[in-house]
Amino acid sequence: MTGTNRFVTDLFRAVDALDASAFAQRFAEDGTFRFGNAPLVVGRRQIEESVAGFFSMISGLQHEIVGVWSGTWEGGDVTSVETRVVYTRQDATRTDPVPATSTLRMQGATIKDFRIFADISPLFATEPRGSS
Repeated sequence: MTGTNRFVTDLFRAVDALDASAFAQRFAEDGTFRFGNAPLVVGRRQIEESVAGFFSMISGLQHEIVGVWSGTWEGGDVTSVETRVVYTRQDATRTDPVPATSTLRMQGATIKDFRIFADISPLFATEPRGSS
């Protein structure tokens, strides 16, 4: 994760540690979160519960940050993070790296809106292709 800002590095370390609480604490109290085409989740507590539910379906994940871009939106700073993610299933098999892009719209030092754009269907494939 060399070359990324501390906030982004710490955020993805919390995710890779499967720490839903540490992830959710980075959000504004009324922050929003959407993973792919899943329903929008509103509020820090609901975000923690949603992410914890996802984490309970896997054994692990590891992000490789490919690039980070910064800009602005009407509410403040915005950061786009391109990653490759390897998921470890509960049977200990792993996916090949899955490309993903996350958009973080900030409100001061907290996340106001977080969106993940990824196709994680390989995680749920009935015949895993990745290595164990």
